[in-house]
Amino acid sequence: MSAIIAGIIFSCCAFSRGLPSDVFVDGVNVGGMSVSAAIGAIRKNTVENLAGRKLIVSGSGRNYAFAYPEVGFKDDLSKILPSARRGGRYSSGTRYYLNGLDEVVNYISDSEYLPPEEPYAEFKASGAPFSYFAGKDGKAVDKSALKDAIKSSLSSRFEPIKIKYINIYRKKTLSEIKSQTKLLAKFTTDFDGSNVNRSSNIRLAASKLSGLKLLPGEELSFNSAVGARTVENGFLTAKIIENGEFVEGVGGGVCQASTTLYNAAVLAGLEITEYHPHSLAVGYVPPSRDAMVSGSACDLKFKNVSPLPVYIRSRASYGSITFEIYGKSDGASYSFVSEVTGSVPAPEEFTDDKSLIKDGKDGLESCGYLEITRGGYTKRTLLRKDRYLPVKRISLKPEEEADTEKSSEPDEPELKIWG
Repeated sequence: MSAIIAGIIFSCCAFSRGLPSDVFVDGVNVGGMSVSAAIGAIRKNTVENLAGRKLIVSGSGRNYAFAYPEVGFKDDLSKILPSARRGGRYSSGTRYYLNGLDEVVNYISDSEYLPPEEPYAEFKASGAPFSYFAGKDGKAVDKSALKDAIKSSLSSRFEPIKIKYINIYRKKTLSEIKSQTKLLAKFTTDFDGSNVNRSSNIRLAASKLSGLKLLPGEELSFNSAVGARTVENGFLTAKIIENGEFVEGVGGGVCQASTTLYNAAVLAGLEITEYHPHSLAVGYVPPSRDAMVSGSACDLKFKNVSPLPVYIRSRASYGSITFEIYGKSDGASYSFVSEVTGSVPAPEEFTDDKSLIKDGKDGLESCGYLEITRGGYTKRTLLRKDRYLPVKRISLKPEEEADTEKSSEPDEPELKIWG
């Protein structure tokens, strides 16, 4: 304990006693000063010199400047001065440092970070289906190099520092993006463009479906996408099938849009989750390839079962409607085959009234098959079976039959006049 007390007393005396004459530290004459006063004078000089110096770190279009007191210093004065000798010339051994170095490096790193921009495709409802953007690589500050450069600069002449970066490369290539936006399927049906109302309904339905993006696992509902077929929603009156007959109804022609989309979806390898056949065969697709929609009860639905999005586009011209589906191919090709398996004879009725004569049409039975070709091997799967009703035929009675009916009538009694 006595030794410790003696050391403290010696230290205090050393800092309070005057220094020898002509003692210079960093060019400052501190001769005759107490050690503590000399330390104050030398450090004041250091601060004055430091006030005119800056540490400059240059980034991408931005500079980061640091000066006192952000730049601090340490020295060896407490070791040098107590043993200074008369006429001695000494260096304070000043060393500079940046306060909160790690925090500063992190701040600069966050400010200079440039994330990579991955290539992508922009889907459009009209014109070219996609616009492609190549993206660009990003960059990050090399923190370790920056920290070393700051220390090195502060230990010499405060040389300006230029930040070194580490490249952050894109994970995808533009060719990968393009491979995910290939045309998977395209299907077209024709209609009578001179039928103004029906054509308008087809085009309106098509426009509501064009530009849709279906994410992985997502299901599309035709009725939800197109909306109710009402006059308020812009649909007009045209022929529809109702109770096995063609009658006038709002939205006639929309089923051709749903049928065209249905065929494109099948050929694109999408999973059909709901469809309904018409009660009568239609003329714009082969049997077992139609998809009727009606109100909210009958819908067309299909699901994207691929791990990437699929994109739907439509075009409706004067006399045709086309649906295109884009995405990434699963390596298979799909065919939709229709086969008629039987007929349903149309009932026939005879009449004397020529105004009631109407052409009938036999019904039919059919099957739809999906053929999947992969690696040179084709697999055929039964997709659906359908039965389409016949349309009653009304014909004019044959003349012989009409004469027979007349001859079978009883003769009227002979009128005699008695006088």
